[in-house]
Amino acid sequence: MNIKDNIEIIKQRISEAEKKSGRPEGSVKLMAVSKFHPAEAVKEAFEAGQLLFGENRVQEASEKFPPIITQHPQINVHMIGQLQSNKVKKAVSFASCIQSVDRIDLLKEIEKQCSKLERTINILFEVHTGEESKSGFTTEEALSESIEAVANGQFPHIIPCGFMTMAPFTDDEKLIRKSFITLRELSEKLRRQYPALPMTELSMGMSGDFEIAIEEGSTLVRVGTAIFGERDYSK
Repeated sequence: MNIKDNIEIIKQRISEAEKKSGRPEGSVKLMAVSKFHPAEAVKEAFEAGQLLFGENRVQEASEKFPPIITQHPQINVHMIGQLQSNKVKKAVSFASCIQSVDRIDLLKEIEKQCSKLERTINILFEVHTGEESKSGFTTEEALSESIEAVANGQFPHIIPCGFMTMAPFTDDEKLIRKSFITLRELSEKLRRQYPALPMTELSMGMSGDFEIAIEEGSTLVRVGTAIFGERDYSK
């Protein structure tokens, strides 16, 4: 199987999950998670029609993607890994979205660096809903404080587009589903509180659990292994 075939299979599975959930076709976006995979693999996915990519490490992504984006400006890269403040400057120079915003200090640094570049960036608030995940807002209070700051105009270069979570790494479907339901219900509550903010994105679901995520309302699934195969961590 090659990358093109894998993408077709995943898209078919997404389409079937949408139908099963009574959701319109095309309501769920596919992100190809390309961490630890070479630029050649990204180009192969692009040639198969894939435009949205996710990366965990700023250093790796900053070497791999700018030359590709120069050639193909329609490509979007989202940072999905835990982001240290000292990596923000580099991240906002090429990424179109940071999905892993998990603290107000990170918002402040993103705003600072984006204002220097005179560019706006999309962000998702990462919420801790599973035991395994080490990142994400752990309290609703801290999350609300950050959203309130955005709503009050403290971060004019930041567009809050929604929420992200990682389900726990387990075979227990109940626990996985509970994680996704937790995020969906929290997002619904916060969207009612802040109707002026465009927080419609729900980024949840990966190679092993994206169909469950779609059933629970995901609008964006992050798939790596099922597209690119196993990663070579030695590189």
